[in-house]
Amino acid sequence: MSDGSTPDERTETVSLSVPEMDCRSCAGKVGNALDRVGGITETSLRPTAGTATVTFDPERTSRSAVVSAIEGAGYDVVGEEDDGGDGIAPPTAVWTSPRAVKTGIGGVVLAVGLLLEFVAGPNPEVATVLGEGLTLADGLFLAAVVASGAPVIRGGYYSARNLSLDIDLLMGSAIIAASGIGYFVEAATLAVLFSVAELLETYAMDRARNSLRELMDLSPDEATVRRDGEETTVPADAVAVGERVLVRPGEKIPVDGTVVEGTSAVDESPITGESVPVDKSAGDDVFAGTITETGYLELEATAPAGDSTLSQIIEMVQGAREKQTEKEQFVDRFAGYYTPTVVVLAILTAAVPPLALGAHWETWFVRGLTLLVIACPCAFVISTPVSVVSGITSAARNGVLIKGGNHLEAMGDVDAVALDKTGTLTKGELSVTEVVPVGDATEAEVLRYAAALERRSTHPIAEAVLARAEAAGVGDAPTPEDFESLTGEGIRGAVDGETYYAGKPALFADLGVDLSALRTDGGVAVAESSTDAIGRFEAAGNTVVVVGTASRVLGVIAVADEVRPNAARAVERLHELGVGHVAMLTGDNEATARAIGEQVGVDEVRAELLPDEKVAAVEEIQAEHGEVAMVGDGINDAPALATADVGVAMGAAGTDTALETADIALMGDDVGKLPYLYALSNRANGVIRQNIWASLGVKALLAVGVPLGLVTVAVAVVVGDMGMSLGVTGNAMRLSRMTPESVD
Repeated sequence: MSDGSTPDERTETVSLSVPEMDCRSCAGKVGNALDRVGGITETSLRPTAGTATVTFDPERTSRSAVVSAIEGAGYDVVGEEDDGGDGIAPPTAVWTSPRAVKTGIGGVVLAVGLLLEFVAGPNPEVATVLGEGLTLADGLFLAAVVASGAPVIRGGYYSARNLSLDIDLLMGSAIIAASGIGYFVEAATLAVLFSVAELLETYAMDRARNSLRELMDLSPDEATVRRDGEETTVPADAVAVGERVLVRPGEKIPVDGTVVEGTSAVDESPITGESVPVDKSAGDDVFAGTITETGYLELEATAPAGDSTLSQIIEMVQGAREKQTEKEQFVDRFAGYYTPTVVVLAILTAAVPPLALGAHWETWFVRGLTLLVIACPCAFVISTPVSVVSGITSAARNGVLIKGGNHLEAMGDVDAVALDKTGTLTKGELSVTEVVPVGDATEAEVLRYAAALERRSTHPIAEAVLARAEAAGVGDAPTPEDFESLTGEGIRGAVDGETYYAGKPALFADLGVDLSALRTDGGVAVAESSTDAIGRFEAAGNTVVVVGTASRVLGVIAVADEVRPNAARAVERLHELGVGHVAMLTGDNEATARAIGEQVGVDEVRAELLPDEKVAAVEEIQAEHGEVAMVGDGINDAPALATADVGVAMGAAGTDTALETADIALMGDDVGKLPYLYALSNRANGVIRQNIWASLGVKALLAVGVPLGLVTVAVAVVVGDMGMSLGVTGNAMRLSRMTPESVD
């Protein structure tokens, strides 16, 4: 698009289902084929989903040319995702597919041939029918090769055509070579066992894709809306923002919205992972994919189905699967050297002993073929992506959105966790617990000026002060002029022609107000001075708001934020799981922060931090302890979240900014899921390491045994390819069984 036109003006995009494209090697073959099509501007291949998204210039090529290229690589295109797909290839009828039938026939014929060969013995009477030197058993073996090996050889042909040194080319070459030199038993065994291995891998990949489909199935396809006074059922995608949507007991909510009528308990576990239903009534927000339990709700749609919180989660999980971890990148690089190296060793094994040592060439040729089978890096290559898919989808089902395999890997390697206080370790629901007027000021006067300033603020403290002023019957607070938010310190504005301030005691210290001078001031009209009150409030873990002007203090307001009931257990469990250092970073005052820190059991408390100071604190913890995960609200803590090795947003359900800011989002307001997140990520890293080293170790042992005559073609296929592929997949699927309850 050299003319600078936008993609929409010059290109078209198609998303195609290619179920058989289920590994990076397959994707590489498809990619090579598409690279040769002129006019394609962008290609996104997702082997874990079995889809190919291709953007092309319609003036230079077409959809049919794209499909032809993919089919030219040896893969069938079974549908177009733009026509109602969900971004995942449809389920495969693995055990009733044509290949399964052919493999079954080949297996039966092979078994009969082995019985004739090793039990009944050669049958010379049929040798003349099949050809000189051929027996009936040989004929059966060749039939097994044709039945089970044809798809393998076909795949090998397409691999050679696309210059892709992959398993199909290796196995197809081995089958043809074994048949060509008369090793029919080996050829038939290789064809049947490899076909069985391919079917099992397809089944295992389909199971992995099922976990992704479960996310897609959470969102209903239809919605009941009221239009022109009548109820009508429409596709969920057709619901417009502002439309009235009707949801009956037991139904899924089709779009994000706000309840305008009715009450019901709603199961929000698909979004937040919380199993306890949440009561919803008029004014409450609800999310697409959640389920009404007992009541009837009418809601006003606040977002199209495609922009719902659930849709964002699904989109991010889809995108997360395509972000390679460092281990995946290592595996891909290693496989690029491993396969050619072993192929060269296979050729040398087959050629050098007969030529240099006069050894029996057929024996060493078979051993070379066996090494050729071992050269396939299939189990090694899939060991990481299948683990990542399993871990990410398991987390999503439990209300934890991990936005990439790289973040899953990084979270499992963190050495320290930094926690924001408000909204993370505490509930973030502030309320005024006490108001202490100073001098001749009254409580009503303190609340009046505080409310006047706070009505222009968006800080949670503002809501608490306004609520207390309303409850005290203070009346309408005046609107301040020249309002200004003083980052990290408080606010100020002109009320009744004079500038008033509301904020931390440090703000008034900067203004030159001597709070200590009020300690014994005879004009103080309360039992304790403002300084005494400040100390008492801070010692109890309250946030202190001082109200006054640049020359005098009107009073002190104490605001409390309750510690989450599971915060202390979460910190304790993180320590038990191996996190070496847990710190609390907050902009609140030192005394309040210390009180909260002692309650939850953190190792370090850093208080009175401005946003840039939180960034510096994260960097210092990184320097002292290693990799750091920062947990915050995803908005105010954005700089610190970005600086940390992993940024985790709390309570991100329905919050677009939080979803976009952090690497990981806890969809429910539950700090108790941090131990689960760390344990899952840590175990995922362990599973990936197990899979990589097990597959490499088994391949190495088999390779050493081949020249010694200890490993046959059958053993290489059953153990080295089929066995290890199933082993690493099964090991990875263990991650899907992890839940927050199993960790706690």
